[in-house]
Amino acid sequence: MRVLRGRGHSPEADREHTAALLASAGDGTPGLRVWTPHRQVAFGRRDAREPGFERAKRVATDRGFTPIERDVGGRAVAYPGDTVAFAHAIPLGDDRDRGLIAERYERATETVIEALRRLGADVSRGEPPESFCPGDHSVRVAGGGKVAGIAQRVRGDAALVAGCLVVTRGDARDIADVTAGVYGAIDVPFDPETVGSVADAGGPDRPKPVARTLEEAFVDDPWGDGDPQIDRIDRDD
Repeated sequence: MRVLRGRGHSPEADREHTAALLASAGDGTPGLRVWTPHRQVAFGRRDAREPGFERAKRVATDRGFTPIERDVGGRAVAYPGDTVAFAHAIPLGDDRDRGLIAERYERATETVIEALRRLGADVSRGEPPESFCPGDHSVRVAGGGKVAGIAQRVRGDAALVAGCLVVTRGDARDIADVTAGVYGAIDVPFDPETVGSVADAGGPDRPKPVARTLEEAFVDDPWGDGDPQIDRIDRDD
């Protein structure tokens, strides 16, 4: 498994690094990134079709977030600076078990929960109503706000399972603020009180231990395919 650490000099460069991991997975080499993305709001394809999309981008910019567009569905996700993202690239090949979308979601969700519980965070599956980036595959503070969302992109020879984790209370406040403005512009229901964090769940209030524990959990997964080969991007996070 190839493990890539660090981040590029811009959100666009980061997307290129993740795309390269997915391409390598198509050639049979699984890959993994766990990092803290640049401050940005990543809009999905559905957002770009909304009448208020341009206004939503202005809202993000006014709050100091770079608006970017990603080539997947889902709703906008804000990354204030300490939010931890992960991208797990899985070769598909002729292994039909690895072609099961639901199973990959299940394993990724379990991996995230396991990693956070190692850090002392009391988390569970699911999300409260009107959360950011609403979806079926989420992790929340037990009885509280949403901490993580998970998405998946599949192509013929590889799958990319990716997600983000809100770590600090400060990031949770920033996400609640900018998401309220962005979702208001594109008419998506959102309750700012639904944003949780790893710190709220009893885990650390710093991104680095969360990132490293999450990386270890994915490497230990059976789809990790052996000892990791660690590479670094020149500009570290």
